[in-house]
Formats: sequence, structure tokens, C-alpha cells
Amino acid sequence: MNAASGAGTLFVVATPIGNLADVTERALRTLREVELVLAEDTRVSGALLRHFGISTAVQSLHAHNERQRTRELLARLEKGASLALVTDAGTPLISDPGFMLVRAAREAGVRVVPVPGASAPIAALSVSGLAVDRFSFEGFLPAATSARRQVLEALREERRTMVFFEAPHRIAASLRDMASTFGAERRACLAREMTKLFETIVTDRLAALLARVEADPGQCRGEIVVCVEGAAVPDPALSEGRRVASILARYLSPSQAAAAAAEITGVPRKTIYRRMLADGDGDPGAT
Repeated sequence: MNAASGAGTLFVVATPIGNLADVTERALRTLREVELVLAEDTRVSGALLRHFGISTAVQSLHAHNERQRTRELLARLEKGASLALVTDAGTPLISDPGFMLVRAAREAGVRVVPVPGASAPIAALSVSGLAVDRFSFEGFLPAATSARRQVLEALREERRTMVFFEAPHRIAASLRDMASTFGAERRACLAREMTKLFETIVTDRLAALLARVEADPGQCRGEIVVCVEGAAVPDPALSEGRRVASILARYLSPSQAAAAAAEITGVPRKTIYRRMLADGDGDPGAT
């Protein structure tokens, strides 16, 4: 849709996720030139503007007032005003407010312009050491244990690298549920306080990351992004071995079922048995 005649522009401006030196010249110029900055938290964004000597007026736009303020802001845009939308840190709308306003502006033919910059999910992916040719951004997991486990279970077979935000006080519980659902050996990256003084970025097995967090309370502080590698592409031979073992396990012990399935399919017994353990069907005491 073409921009409405005489309408202003809504700039969606990315701001630093920690280190203020990461701000772009274009972002600063935009924030100086617009009539109004729309901020998730005016205190946070106000401090950023003051740091760079920017005196543009700031108004709040957050989850609790976005619906009622969108109509008023859209009217200003349609009359020719230029507004900038920012979030507390990083790129707006990524698990942050702004969707309603951006959608309304586009539907009204108002020009919406990205001013790109820092993004915590992309920053974490870029240094994770995990595959990033395809990935899935999942945002924050539910706070309730049952709901969180249900979401993770639905992602069990997701083959793309998954990216999550998590609150510090829930990181241990979430890693524990990830290890239980995806498997303790699944690789993941815990990126904490990126670009800040106490930046910590560790890639390891989920079990090791959980142990690290449980042993060091300092790892439960700050802004956290977790990247988890996707599920492995199923091996047809292993899948057949696992299928046969699941049938035999109705009549034999898990270790015996794995041995018999290995003889039938040619898949190594240990490989089948490890898969049974990962699926919760093996006997941890067996060898």
C-alpha cells in the first residue's frame, strides 16, 4: 500500500541491548528529528536520550496502554507527524509492545520505516556455535511449569535452532525442563548480559548448562537468551531399530529388547539402547 498523502512516518528504531556504543548514527539522528519518541519505559529510554543530549519528548507505549493509545497516535501520523518507536533494549516488537501501532499504521497507509540495529536473539545466534541457517524464535516460555512443559513438548521434534528469552528467576527451571524434554545431551547456548560488563556466553550440553546455573547464582542474573539446537534428522535404520525394540520391550527387559532388535536390524545395540534411554524407556542401571 502506498503511503497516505500528507501522512507522517513511523520509525521503528533499534537501540543498544547494553553497550551504548552500539547505537547507530541513523538511530540518533532519527530520535533527534521526530516529534515524539514512543517508549516501553520512559525512564529507560529517557536516560538513553539524555546520555546522547537528545531533548525529544517521550511518551509511554507499553502492553497496558497500547490498545487505547494507538488510535490517537495513528491520528497524529495521518496528520503528518513523524514518530519513533523504541523498546527498552534492542529491536522493538520482538517480545515487546508496538505490534498494534505498526499494524494500524500500515493498514492506514502510513509509512513505517525500520532503523535497524541491535537484536538480542540475532546477537546470541551469531556467537552460539549452533546452526543458524534456519531458526525459530520462541520468545518467553510460560511461567507456569505445566504450560512451559507443554510448549517444550510441542517443540521436541523442531529441527531448526530455537531461540528463547528467559527471566533470571526462571532460568534454572526452564533449563531443567528443556533437558528433560529435549534430552540432557542436546547442545544449547546460554547468553547472558550480552555487550555488558558481565557478559557470559557458554555453549554446552543442556545438562552442563543447568549444572552451571545451579552452582553459580550469578548466572541467574541479568538479561538471558537461550539458543537450543534443533532435533536431529531421524536415521531410518535407527528408527526401525527403535520400533522393533519397542515391540520386543513388551515381553523383554529394555536391555534384552535392544540386543534382540540389534540382531534383527543390524543397528548397534548400544545405539538402540541409548535411544531408548533418551525416550525414557531404558533401564538406567543396565549396561
